[in-house]
Amino acid sequence: MKAEDGVIKECAQAILAINDTMDVLNGRWKVSIIACLCYRPMRFSELLKEVVGISGKMLSRELKDLEMNDLISRKVLNTAPVAVEYSITDYGESLKGLTEKIAEWGFTHRKRVIAGMKKKD
Repeated sequence: MKAEDGVIKECAQAILAINDTMDVLNGRWKVSIIACLCYRPMRFSELLKEVVGISGKMLSRELKDLEMNDLISRKVLNTAPVAVEYSITDYGESLKGLTEKIAEWGFTHRKRVIAGMKKKD
């Protein structure tokens, strides 16, 4: 096997792993939800306020999907009325570095775009 074949195989494996990750984190909201829960457990209503723009129906769907993938856990609190608290699992915590990197890139990108817009004015 040539060295080039090894690089192509390595690239294909990396792309497969990226596709797997994107399948789990697909959609507009999951990474934001995970990022919120990396800082502290939150109730449904808190997440609804924190993740700006998400509807209750969509939040419910995304939380179920994240729970199914063992990234978050759901705890029914013994309160009246009944409240539900969501928290990041140990496995979900492994995504904290990824969310921080995405945020870091986003800050840099925003500055770059704003600087580019100011140059055009």
